[in-house]
Amino acid sequence: MLMDALDKKLLGLLQADCKKTTKEYAHALGLSTTAVYERIKRLEREGVITNYVALVDKKKVGRDFTVLCHVRLIQHTKDNILRFEKQVQQLDEVSECHHVSGDYDYILTINVADMNAYRLFMVNKLTAIDQIGSTQSSFVINAIKKSTAVYF
Repeated sequence: MLMDALDKKLLGLLQADCKKTTKEYAHALGLSTTAVYERIKRLEREGVITNYVALVDKKKVGRDFTVLCHVRLIQHTKDNILRFEKQVQQLDEVSECHHVSGDYDYILTINVADMNAYRLFMVNKLTAIDQIGSTQSSFVINAIKKSTAVYF
């Protein structure tokens, strides 16, 4: 999809705060409300905008212990990969799973209450996935930059 400068600016505004009114976006862009509405609908229809979400403060909900867990599979077969990916998608504690190159096959972002909760997650859930050969965990001390925005 071809996007112009106004589309990109609109996307920036929506990523910063998607709860504003179409009229507010129109004012910021110097466009009519109808023009902004049509742009948003086109961006949604073309799949540029995929979802609208509420971002939750992990500390306030007791899930601010973040772990980056590197996972190596036992064997790189199509069946193992698909089975692992299906099972990891069922784990609520896992907020992200990336298939990566390098020494490990996947990097998981896991959010739990504390170290004990992570241990229970590892023992009861993650190690129950048969395709995992090994893991290495890193614990986030402080998030220096955290954003969901895509910049243009």
